[in-house]
Amino acid sequence: HRCSGSSRFPSPPDTHPRHLSIQSPRMAAPRSLVMTGAVLSAGTMLLVSLSSAFVAAPQRAPASGTSAAQAAGELPTAALSAAALVTPTVAHADEGSVWIPALSAVGAGFAIGLAAIGSGVGQGIASGRCIDGISRQPEVADDLRGVLLLSLAFMESLTIYGLVIALVLLFANPLIK
Repeated sequence: HRCSGSSRFPSPPDTHPRHLSIQSPRMAAPRSLVMTGAVLSAGTMLLVSLSSAFVAAPQRAPASGTSAAQAAGELPTAALSAAALVTPTVAHADEGSVWIPALSAVGAGFAIGLAAIGSGVGQGIASGRCIDGISRQPEVADDLRGVLLLSLAFMESLTIYGLVIALVLLFANPLIK
């Protein structure tokens, strides 16, 4: 027979306190705006404090025969810096140039970073597929484990090649005479 509206077992009393319930969605937007404003103001203060930590480059005083209008007509420093970065002759700079070591350090960072990221992603995918295979066919676990360890060793060797390239760029750079 079907139970009508009542049951033999009473429902448990509501023990969830109302003061611990999730806050209403109408408070989410103001809190988000306040947090966004706080993060933006903290970032601005950090930027201002860091900008005062650097010493400005010395500026050439215009010659006494030139006017302020002629001095303002010169190319700004940022445009000259951008032109120097774009110019391909930077790689063949003079002996005292700082461009080759600086760009070599950037290249070393990219070499080790990309090698580590690629190897980490590959090792994660390979390990996940191996675990899936072992869970589907436990009887081939020993074979899969051996193949997995060999492939992980090959992947890690590629990361070591990236490390070797980074170390060569930093300490035995062939571009520096």
